[in-house]
Amino acid sequence: MIYEYARTDMPISFPGLFGDWSVNPDPVAIPIGNGIRWYGIIICAGLILAVLFCCRQGKKYGITEDNIYDMMIWQIPLCIIGARIYYVIFYLDLFRRADGSLNFGKMIAIWDGGLAIYGAVIVAFFVLMIFCKKKKISFGAFADLGVMGLLIGQAVGRWGNFVNREVFGGETTVPWRMRVWVSASEYIEVHPTFLYESLWNLVGLLLIVFVISKARTFDGENTCFYFIWYGLGRAWIEGMRTDTLKLFGWELFGRPILVSQFLSVIFIIAGFTVLLINKRKHPHGQEDLFVNRLAAQKAAEEEAAPAAEGE
Repeated sequence: MIYEYARTDMPISFPGLFGDWSVNPDPVAIPIGNGIRWYGIIICAGLILAVLFCCRQGKKYGITEDNIYDMMIWQIPLCIIGARIYYVIFYLDLFRRADGSLNFGKMIAIWDGGLAIYGAVIVAFFVLMIFCKKKKISFGAFADLGVMGLLIGQAVGRWGNFVNREVFGGETTVPWRMRVWVSASEYIEVHPTFLYESLWNLVGLLLIVFVISKARTFDGENTCFYFIWYGLGRAWIEGMRTDTLKLFGWELFGRPILVSQFLSVIFIIAGFTVLLINKRKHPHGQEDLFVNRLAAQKAAEEEAAPAAEGE
């Protein structure tokens, strides 16, 4: 039997690593109203870390702290809406009444769970495009900065799934297997896929910071790497999970097509395509980077200022 969820009132342990040691976190951190959950707190922590990190890195991309904070005012609410819409579309049957009609009240009840990161990522890029066009900022440069924040948020946010006892894989006997309980007397030992994705995102962040960003020859290069790296990891990890979104029940070679794997393949292809095209256009040098163009413009203005005063 394949289990998608585990009991949230039973302990979690890693018997192959820590023996009998276990933890039993309550998903609800503060029991007020519908409850303030650890999942939301952890996501907020990831968001704060992401924003602070991007503010420190912003100068390297020609992006100011004001640009980042102004952007987040739009991104936060719209990305939540995007993540919810994405989830509802692909789990539409969960939001139908017995007569087949749609339950719109249930659709907006995000406190009952149901957000999808790909929905947030897609909305984030469209909002960023509009914002950059309005502010006359390089979309590629801002995106290169933003994907590092995405990786931080995703790496931290996955630990909310740990508290919720969700986003795990099939049963396994690997030493790092995670034990969760599906009843008061029955447990399963599974792949901790939430941990796999968290670590994958952390490695991706380190590669961008210490390798990819230092060799950038065009704005958008970090972004291409993000889509390739995250797409590869998500396609691999999604195949292990037991709670994946399926693409309208469609099948390929007798197996269901998973939404995230399908999108991952598209993003990988798009990332490689844009990367190859731009690497041919900008094989060497970094003079065309937005941050360097701003520096050259500022230097020219400072050089021209004394001459203007002399006139």
